[in-house]
Amino acid sequence: MNRALTTLTLSVNGAAHALPVAPGRRLSEVLREDLGLRGTKVGCDAGDCGACTVLLDGAPVCACLTPVAQVAGRAVTTIEATREPDALQRAFLRHGAAQCGICTPGMLMTARALLARNPHPTRAEAAAALGGVLCRCTGYTRIIDAVCDVNGDDAPAPAGAVGAVGAPLPRLDGLPKVTGAEVFGADHCPEGAFLVRAIRAPDAPVWFTFGDLAGWAAREGVQVFTAADIPGENRFGVIPSFADQPALAERHARLRGEAVALVAGEASVIESLDLDRFPVEWALMSECDVHAPRPDNLLIIGRVRRGDADAALESAAHVVEGSAETPYIEHAYIEPEAGAAWMEGDTLVIQACTQAPVMDRDSTAAVLGLPRERVRIIPAAAGGGFGSKLDLSLQPLIGLVTLSTGRPARMIYSRGESMASTTKRHPAKMRAAIGADETGRITGMRFQGAFNTGAYASWGPTVAGRVPVHASGPYFIPHYHAEADARHSHSAISGAFRGFGVPQAAILQETLFDDLAQQCGIDRLKFRRLNALQSGQATVCGQEVQGVGISACLDALTRPWADALARAEAANAGGGAWRHGVGVASCWYGCGNTGLPNPSTIRVGITPEGALRLHQGATDIGQGSNTVITQICAEALGLPVDQFSLIGPDTALTPDCGKTSASRQTYVTGKAALQAGAALRAAILTLGNMGPDARITLAGSTLLMRDGAGERRVDLRDIAPDANGYAIAAEETYDPPTTPLDADGQGIPYAVYGYGAQIAEVAVDATLGTVKVTRMTAAHDLGRVINPQLAEGQVQGGIAQGLGMALMEEFIPGRTENLHDYLIPTTGDMPLIETIFIEEPDPEGPLGAKGLGEHVLIPTAPAILNAIRHATGARITTLPALPHRVLAAIRAAR
Repeated sequence: MNRALTTLTLSVNGAAHALPVAPGRRLSEVLREDLGLRGTKVGCDAGDCGACTVLLDGAPVCACLTPVAQVAGRAVTTIEATREPDALQRAFLRHGAAQCGICTPGMLMTARALLARNPHPTRAEAAAALGGVLCRCTGYTRIIDAVCDVNGDDAPAPAGAVGAVGAPLPRLDGLPKVTGAEVFGADHCPEGAFLVRAIRAPDAPVWFTFGDLAGWAAREGVQVFTAADIPGENRFGVIPSFADQPALAERHARLRGEAVALVAGEASVIESLDLDRFPVEWALMSECDVHAPRPDNLLIIGRVRRGDADAALESAAHVVEGSAETPYIEHAYIEPEAGAAWMEGDTLVIQACTQAPVMDRDSTAAVLGLPRERVRIIPAAAGGGFGSKLDLSLQPLIGLVTLSTGRPARMIYSRGESMASTTKRHPAKMRAAIGADETGRITGMRFQGAFNTGAYASWGPTVAGRVPVHASGPYFIPHYHAEADARHSHSAISGAFRGFGVPQAAILQETLFDDLAQQCGIDRLKFRRLNALQSGQATVCGQEVQGVGISACLDALTRPWADALARAEAANAGGGAWRHGVGVASCWYGCGNTGLPNPSTIRVGITPEGALRLHQGATDIGQGSNTVITQICAEALGLPVDQFSLIGPDTALTPDCGKTSASRQTYVTGKAALQAGAALRAAILTLGNMGPDARITLAGSTLLMRDGAGERRVDLRDIAPDANGYAIAAEETYDPPTTPLDADGQGIPYAVYGYGAQIAEVAVDATLGTVKVTRMTAAHDLGRVINPQLAEGQVQGGIAQGLGMALMEEFIPGRTENLHDYLIPTTGDMPLIETIFIEEPDPEGPLGAKGLGEHVLIPTAPAILNAIRHATGARITTLPALPHRVLAAIRAAR
């Protein structure tokens, strides 16, 4: 790129800027780095995601593809153009159209261009206009709702009401998401920060040797860091006993994209640096054991065994068996990894995208040879996570540069770097057999799964342990034997991805259920209802469960099932290439760690001046924990949600709320918030010598308590504050009551489970093999719906990811490391989604609540596969169901 500078005058949001810039510099870089307008987000630098969309003379363009020279003398409009939220931004807030928020500025700018030429678009017109902007969180429904309701009612939501649980409150952190003010990992640039880039392995496995690093660095005016510069233990992992991944590879790289060195320097120097000239030589290694001396690269085996599965299958009246294979699947969050590091005294501060701040602190401290108290993690807003941002990425790298140089450091992964080096969904090869008696009741099941955990362990042990627990589905199976192993390979690292292996297992189990229902001569929905797990029954782990909502979910689908079958029959009556089908699948999912401690701690307090503050360290990655946890605490305390101010997450300011994963935050941290709110309420009432039913009001520094006998006022300024500055406060920890599993997987792996079932309706072109999902009906048991709006958004987003898993997504290292070749659903792929919420309270959950985030993705893909088979007879055993696979399966069925 030509870096010669010239002075160009830009008109941005009505203001003129004369800037010395290289004419070929991206407009996105000029807006973000030269003008500080970081509301414009960058997700790919290739025009694939649309996050950087701005208006150029009123027309939407990708700022990452637009040379700054092309905009001189023209009007550029960014998300920062409005000082106060306009009608469209308010509609996004009202409809919950922003979840993580990273795509929101691009969506808003694109929608503004649409509304300028068409003030009243139809849903189809809105979907078409927004088709070039990708969202991984929402499923697009809420976004289209907002665009089509831009002039709707702006009446304030009932945030001031006591008893906020159950109210569809807009997310409390929504405003900065729709104004572009939200600070994501790439948005904070400390003054004087070095820019950091990584040298990455072009293939794997490879040996590498460095040349004259010092000479090259001196010539280029940069600093170079290698594994030899790491002062601590050059190993990390999410499970300490399996920690095996180096922050910088030492002699060989096991992973394509693995970092082997860092280059740091002034941004102007680093941006123009040709890293292809870095002095390193690569040599392919021979194919040998990845992690010798483990035999066959085996990492771990998980097992659950109850009764005698072989005998049950031998004596069953009906037996089906089959196999399924799933590929690597990329998380494809729109925000690549990014962050900054700096020193505050002798404390290393790192602000970066993460789902697990305390885990990041502890692992980074170990790599850098620091005590934990000298590392502070401040999570930036996460532009999507879905599990991959549980693992360390750049935190120890920028920390190393800052510790070594004393300068702040900043690092932003490119899309290719992100997709090559971060974790994926485990590829799986699975086989199973399931038997039933003459009445259709399941008698036994065997399951065997092989999960490719890639170059390093990451969450492989968790997947291998979780899959055998869940591979039965939410059904009563008295005789059961399931095993799952995780093995290493020289390929992408497999980690956590919305379901930890359960979605893969459900694909095989639920498609075999269709076979078994057919053999038994029972309607597919009725077969599932017949075998659904009931409260008081034992799971395959021998755990007696209560509050089981799967029967209620299936019952709720009875009428939609009949209607869907009627629609398919009517559509097929006319003949033609398009064949219509209906499928159903169920799910269950244990919330939290599997048979391990899993605590969260919440602190809530009121200052002498009357500020009510909630310290909660649960990272909100778009799912809404900031809002839901506050609602639960407000319910327990008896004060309005809008009186709370939120502090956190920040390892220096908030207690540990654990990682955001495994659908645990609403349940585990929510339970801690419920207990902390109740404890603070009890302390207040004791202070006023009032009974438990008294009403509390907070007005300035005065607490007012009223009951039938009278009232009491307390001036908080009369109370000496505690070490945290509170006149009155409470802190509570909740750890789910689980037990470790024995050698046969018997025990109490989870205290709370969530349940769900979905119907998929599809149209299949039998001549081309293309599949269109036309409608999804989703019934999910949440125990207690804390916030219906946020919950619906989770369902819609989970279905979008399940649809992608079923029909289009397959990560191939070296071939699909971008958002052009790796396909995720767009607005044009999404069906009509109907959501039905069931409230079967769990006795352990806060106010009866259960988790939801992972659950909603699990039944989507098998329901779609079952619908394809219903439409055409095609049995898809290898995902995704690409057209050539569908056609081959149709031919095989014939």
